[in-house]
Amino acid sequence: MTVAAPILPGAAIGILGAGQLGRMLAVAARRSGYRVHVIAPGAGQAPAGQVADVVHDAEPTAELLRSLAGELSVLTYEFENLPRGAVEAAAECLPVRPSPHALATTQNRALEKTFLRQHGLPTVPFESVRGAAEAAAAVERFGAPAVIKSAGLGYDGKGQAGVDSVEAVAAAWPAIGAEEAVAEARIDLAMEVSVVAARGVDGRFVHYGVTENRHRDHILDLSVSDADLDPALCQQAVEIARVVGEGLDAVGTYCVEFFIDAGGQLMVNEIAPRPHNSGHLTIEGAVTSQFDQQLRAICGLPLGSTRRLTPAAMVNLLGDVWDAGTPPWDEVFADPAATLHLYGKGAPSPGRKMGHITVLGDDRQEAADRALKLRNRLAPHVVS
Repeated sequence: MTVAAPILPGAAIGILGAGQLGRMLAVAARRSGYRVHVIAPGAGQAPAGQVADVVHDAEPTAELLRSLAGELSVLTYEFENLPRGAVEAAAECLPVRPSPHALATTQNRALEKTFLRQHGLPTVPFESVRGAAEAAAAVERFGAPAVIKSAGLGYDGKGQAGVDSVEAVAAAWPAIGAEEAVAEARIDLAMEVSVVAARGVDGRFVHYGVTENRHRDHILDLSVSDADLDPALCQQAVEIARVVGEGLDAVGTYCVEFFIDAGGQLMVNEIAPRPHNSGHLTIEGAVTSQFDQQLRAICGLPLGSTRRLTPAAMVNLLGDVWDAGTPPWDEVFADPAATLHLYGKGAPSPGRKMGHITVLGDDRQEAADRALKLRNRLAPHVVS
């Protein structure tokens, strides 16, 4: 296997998207001596634009990305809501990592589920559907209750609706907001977990273990390192993540999210082809953070150690934390093993991810308890 020469400090990295994931990647890149271009509408005031060397406040069209090819050494992305044609055009001119193929597969739930099935990986029962009639027929085949999810670009519970009967599908369909969707059986959920991993240009695979994730209103609330699971189940999750990376020929940090049902069966829920919210605890909790790992991978450098330094937990700070005014940030700094991350976003709003707190502890439960207590001190009105 021929591997291209590594991209070294001093080179310019392009990031498509200007949110918090781009911001944390830009901080990692600039710390290591790279220049960072951020490309997105409104990027100047956005989280990543605030820390970039160069901001391109524009839609990432094929023409724009081709024009930047001479300035950039590599192009990556921090979210999947991107025009596929423009990314493919960029890949003709410079390395795009992860590849347009990985992006196309993971930005469409129907394609992603089909990819998983083709690779023999476990999922909940599902069918790709177009229209309420096909969705109702699918639910009738595998049984209610079920969840209908838009095929394209849904996240944090958006573009989906739960149904308790076949008859309820027609009324729920308008909430999907798309012609194409995936109908899934609803399982008896015991736990949600994820594996954040990385794959280099040489195919080397590393991972951060299995993280437990707890959600509130379909949005990640708390992540705790090293989920309390049977070691065989953890090994299965890591192996699935490895197969996903190989199947996508992924280069970079990525995440595989899983459901575990009441019977202990592991099923893939979604793939994120970039750093993930559940991996934020690696910034303080691992030798190499998921963002430093992304930088190493896309630049063709050796991957870093994923060794856990200490048990860690991460709690999200959503817009509702600000409902009673500016939170008392001194409460966070009073804990010597807590780190506050604020993303530099504008006005807070319900469900908007504004920041997070990471807490290091003697064990995973202690770290989780302290993280939640800190968030509760900031916002006693928020129910954990």
